[in-house]
Amino acid sequence: MCGRFAQYRIAWEYLEPIGLQLPLLGGVDPEPINRYNVAPRSRVRILHPDPDGLRWDLVPWGWEPFWAKGKRPPAINARGETAATGKFFKQIWESGRCVIPADGWYEWVKDSADPKKKQPYYIHRRDKQPMYFAGIGQFRRDGSEPQVGDGFVIITADSDQGMVDIHDRRPVVLSSECAANWIDPELEPVEAEEIMHQHGESVEVFEWYPVGREVGNVRNEGAGLIKCVTD
Repeated sequence: MCGRFAQYRIAWEYLEPIGLQLPLLGGVDPEPINRYNVAPRSRVRILHPDPDGLRWDLVPWGWEPFWAKGKRPPAINARGETAATGKFFKQIWESGRCVIPADGWYEWVKDSADPKKKQPYYIHRRDKQPMYFAGIGQFRRDGSEPQVGDGFVIITADSDQGMVDIHDRRPVVLSSECAANWIDPELEPVEAEEIMHQHGESVEVFEWYPVGREVGNVRNEGAGLIKCVTD
């Protein structure tokens, strides 16, 4: 996890629950985002701090430090166990916190009868409310233009309870209150670690069901991708 997710509401449906305490720079598009199959390397709407407030920005999903370029594809996830202490993400840990609003994410489960086949599942909040992935990244500041090397990663943690049957990793999903704290420029790194390790939403908050295999093709889009299917 996490390799594909949905982000389809209008911007303010994600932003209002956070209760923005800082100015929102640049405005937002009033139209629904309508993305049901967000894939790595695509540009995604995220919320991140800027010296003068918060920015609702389009940033590529995937990041790598300058010294790792060309050695492997950019990372799309960061393990919570090492995000704050490892060399790879050191450059963006303290100053690059962001939240990635979403409506759900997908995981693939191998067919026990045929391991070559995988059944996708869609995971979302039981209360149908937006979710907020904890992330870190590199992005424009002070109204500057996007730069080569900009990008973000989603922080992940171990799954537990029934979700382990779907995948052993899952995104660190924050409540709207914790999401606001996560992107507070005054938040100390040690406090960010506490949020990451202790305040992610529990498994009981979510439910999941099988969806069509069409989601496996990044060219496919539309609300039909999150429709429950039966054998």
